[in-house]
This record gives sequence, C-alpha cells and structure tokens, in this order.
Amino acid sequence: MEYTIKPASGYSEKIGELVFMLVHVRSQTLKDIEGLQQAQLDKRDAGNGNSIGALLAHITAIEKVHQLISFEGRDFTEAEFAEWGPALMLGEGSQPLLTGNTLDYYIEGLSAVREATLQKLQEKDDAWLYEERSWPNGTAYNMYYLWFHVLEDEISHRGQVRAAMRRLSEGGGLS
Repeated sequence: MEYTIKPASGYSEKIGELVFMLVHVRSQTLKDIEGLQQAQLDKRDAGNGNSIGALLAHITAIEKVHQLISFEGRDFTEAEFAEWGPALMLGEGSQPLLTGNTLDYYIEGLSAVREATLQKLQEKDDAWLYEERSWPNGTAYNMYYLWFHVLEDEISHRGQVRAAMRRLSEGGGLS
C-alpha cells in the first residue's frame, strides 16, 4: 500500500484528490465487512444500537442525499424520503425496516450510489467545490464540505461497524 494522496485520473485536481479519498475509504469499508452473513448484519447488542446492516444502509443514504443537495440543489422528495429516510435517520424506529438483507444487497447499494457520485464528479471542476450555498437557516456551506462530510460519516460509522464486529466476535456471533 502506498501512503500518498494523488488525484484520480479523469477528474480535475482537487476533485481527483477527493475521489481518491472516497475510493480509499470505501475500499476499507468493503474489506472490513467481507464475508458477513445476514444474521451478523442484523445483530444488535442486547437490543440497543444500530446493526451493521443499518449502518451500511446509513452510509449509502448519506451519500445519496448529498448527491441530491450538491448536484441537484435539493433534498429528498416525500417519496424519496419514504424510501431512504429509515436508513438516513437510523435509531429504534428504523431498525425493523433495515433487517433481512444480505451483504450483497448492501454492497450493491453502496456501489450504485458511489458510481453515480463518481460520474457526476467527472462533470465538475475544482471551482465547483468552493461554490457556496446556504441552508434554510442561513448557514453557509460549500460542496467541498458536503463531500468531506460524506467521508467523515463513512469513517465514523465504519468505526462503529468494527466495534460491533469485535463484540460479535467476542460473543461468538462472528466466525
């Protein structure tokens, strides 16, 4: 493994660096979850917290909503929120809706959303990263921050996935 960040080919310089980071973070996430079974993906610690599957669905939903915000200038519609909301919001109420899926299901979701992100980023230039907009409350943000947040969210939840896997392994839930 090389420990240098370089712009990914086919993108402007800064976007290429962002793409490199997005790809690297995702490859680590996929490596960590390799071989998990449905029961492991659905398992929760003593009924508390989010399952590994729910966290993977959340990572996907966060990227999806950031696509809409940054590429289309909008949030989820009501219909989209009905589909993506449970994974976006997580928690007790969402948990029953985020069970019964295979690892392939989660990987396909992660991959499809990421593929769309990478295609859209190819159409953008570095100036786009610094384009400022404001949330309804008046707080400014730029596209760079939005995609930084996608990275930090996945890294944070990957830490939760790793902790859950350790607990499952110690308790005999993973083999």
